[in-house]
Amino acid sequence: MNIIGITGSSGAGKTTLSKILNERKDVKIIDADKVVKEMSVPGCEYLEKIEDTFGQEVILEDGNLNRKLLADKIYNNNEALEKLNKLTFKYVIEEILNRIKELKETEIIIIDAPLLFESGLEKYCNYVIALIADKELKIERICQRDNIDEKVAKSRLNIQHEDSYYTEKADFVINNSRNCNLKLEIEKLLKKF
Repeated sequence: MNIIGITGSSGAGKTTLSKILNERKDVKIIDADKVVKEMSVPGCEYLEKIEDTFGQEVILEDGNLNRKLLADKIYNNNEALEKLNKLTFKYVIEEILNRIKELKETEIIIIDAPLLFESGLEKYCNYVIALIADKELKIERICQRDNIDEKVAKSRLNIQHEDSYYTEKADFVINNSRNCNLKLEIEKLLKKF
């Protein structure tokens, strides 16, 4: 079993890469963002801890997380962001490790995590692949994906790490530029594993 971490900033192509990998029978994907969403539902301890930390107002009337309000609370507030990350990392890492145990017969497990290094998840990976792309292309992709304007996309990217942060820490780097054949690039890498 090989555990491969995939990381990079928003718009670099992690979701596209995960879709390509998901077509393979020997690969299982654990998407850290999906794990967080699954744990953010009524009755989950993680959601209760968010409410304890950020107050009742971050919970909607139906008991679900008010993601927009929580995002507003942490945006440009490093202390609040740090609190949320610390809480999230604790629960997400625990859940991801449980899922890895359940998939122990799988040849390749992919952990798709934008905050792979910040959370410490890279310690559980045999290899880490960083996806990078030109800033303009990332902005274009974010605008299309999230149906937002360029100014909002730029502000999102500006609070994330530069590509060098990922390339310095990763074992392998894929430059997912316009002329990149992502499927071909990942197939080449998987042969090395």
